[in-house]
Amino acid sequence: MARPCKKRRIGGTPGCRRFGPGRGGCPAESAVTLSVEEYETLRRIDYEGLSQADCAAVMAAGRTTVQAIYRSARKKLATALVEARPLIIGGGDYILTSVAAPISKGENMEQRIAVTYDDGQIFQHFGHTSQFKIYDIQDGAVAETAVVDTNGQGHGALGGFLKNADVDALICGGIGGGARMALADAGVALYAGVSGEADAAVAALLAGTAAYQTEANCDHHGEGHHCGHHHRHGEGHPHDGQHHCGHAGAHRETQA
Repeated sequence: MARPCKKRRIGGTPGCRRFGPGRGGCPAESAVTLSVEEYETLRRIDYEGLSQADCAAVMAAGRTTVQAIYRSARKKLATALVEARPLIIGGGDYILTSVAAPISKGENMEQRIAVTYDDGQIFQHFGHTSQFKIYDIQDGAVAETAVVDTNGQGHGALGGFLKNADVDALICGGIGGGARMALADAGVALYAGVSGEADAAVAALLAGTAAYQTEANCDHHGEGHHCGHHHRHGEGHPHDGQHHCGHAGAHRETQA
């Protein structure tokens, strides 16, 4: 089995993702694409003045890895300047370590999906999630991902966190009524009652095969919790009994 790619740690995404010649310049299809990790090495080494060793430590990557990323970034930057080609920053699979930095969505991205996240899985308690995995969607597919820390913010602030991050939809396990209202006020679509791998859940949502709830309630009482009743799409009555958070088969809807 191949070793999973280790995600580099990024201190902030670029405030502007597209640069290039003005009117009469090269066509967009000739653009040079700089990954977010390559942008980060330029920011850390050339802008902040870090050594390559210090940059590697900050990004949680090997020094030889950072050297290779940095060389590639410098070559792409030089190519864009010398050949007067547009430069686009985007793509990558990384961990964003500073939520204070702008979490910008690329101008060509159609949608941004957030998932409550814990070591590759969907974290089941929205109000206690310490991380979200962010997926930027372009042409119906995942173009870029990032893991962001919530810095211990509770459920009352997480709706605002997602709104500020320009998130369009949330996939999660259990979620309380107050949090659902906050998400609705923020204009964030909710896909709740989902469990399993975060990447697989996003793929299912994009394919229109996701099983989810729109009203998966989760209230915590001491050490335990339970979720409220749920409805199966197309039926006019609730199921008998209750279910535990994270059972993904409770409700299926076909996406438009």
